[in-house]
Amino acid sequence: MSLAFNLLNTTESGGRRAQMHLPHQTVETPVFMPVGTAGSVKAVPQDILETLGAQIILGNTYHLYLRPGHDAIRRMGGLHRFISWPRAMLTDSGGFQVYSLAHLRKVTDEGVRFRSHLDGSSHFFTPEHSMDVQIALGADICMAFDECTEYPADRTRAEESLRLTMAWARRSLDHFRAHQNEVAWFKDPWSQDRDQGHPIEGQTQKLFGIVQGGMYHDLRRGSAERLVEMDFDGYAIGGLSVGEPRELTLEVIREVLPFLPKDKPRYVMGVGFPDEIELYARMGVDMMDCVIPTRAARHGLLFTSQGRVNIKNKQYAEDQGPADPACSCMVCRRYSRAYLRHLMKCSEPLGGTLNTIHNLAYYLGTMQRVREDLAATSAAAATTPSPA
Repeated sequence: MSLAFNLLNTTESGGRRAQMHLPHQTVETPVFMPVGTAGSVKAVPQDILETLGAQIILGNTYHLYLRPGHDAIRRMGGLHRFISWPRAMLTDSGGFQVYSLAHLRKVTDEGVRFRSHLDGSSHFFTPEHSMDVQIALGADICMAFDECTEYPADRTRAEESLRLTMAWARRSLDHFRAHQNEVAWFKDPWSQDRDQGHPIEGQTQKLFGIVQGGMYHDLRRGSAERLVEMDFDGYAIGGLSVGEPRELTLEVIREVLPFLPKDKPRYVMGVGFPDEIELYARMGVDMMDCVIPTRAARHGLLFTSQGRVNIKNKQYAEDQGPADPACSCMVCRRYSRAYLRHLMKCSEPLGGTLNTIHNLAYYLGTMQRVREDLAATSAAAATTPSPA
């Protein structure tokens, strides 16, 4: 069963609004996906994520494979049930995390040998093994195993990296299609118990391919065209936010989007700041994720309608106003800047939690506003009389 992706409307600038029907949730796009690396969006309980309007979150294949282990999660009914998350979930392939272990890995055509950052134990990831782990976890969307190209990378390096990614994409897809229905519990109908996280009857997991090619436009175009020929359920643009200037990120996204199907989801991985995700959404990107809102929150950086706020600054010591006067999230309705600063200065864990809730509310609210703007723009265009 292919992924049902209903395009609702588009704008002249390329922005689009759609519904993506996944096993656990119909997701309204464009959407921002909070990152829950180890089965937890850091510092935020799942019920609050639901209240904030999170439709889909990420799990990390590498970290969950190491602990508690994908076999243990499968025995407990899958990741949705294990973490009590009934809505949609995406798992990455583990490729980016293996890429980040440069001094602990060895890449071959067959796969990647790496040492655990936890205990130094040796492990071997192949495209087939990545698929097995993700199928066991039971995410609504799985990602093909890829080789992330670092920045900067010369053309020879980018070409070799892309060769691996394309070969691994084919192997990922073949293995996924052969084994995706082997997890019996995934076929169970949706449970009346909201915390069980059972999928809708008849739905299956989906697999996205990942466009690579470094900063070389022709390699990116070739990667996109070959992945489209393989017919994945959706397509991601990977290998960004790896140290390149923001202008190059934008160039790559602008270059690749026209080569991706209009009737399937487009996902840019690992981006970005609020103004960036808004810009990319208005260009036609459907899905984005990033650790910035949660990581920044733990260091006291808040995103607001008035710009970025370092809540640890002395100027907020007696500021009785909310973090963002224009925000109606549960944090801004109740707590002052002075109190948020106090929590951070005292290293109270609650400070990181409240900051994270606000930042996620800001990110998710940004995407909600963009969706509303896209709908309004389309409606206005439809009612504008044609020139005589």
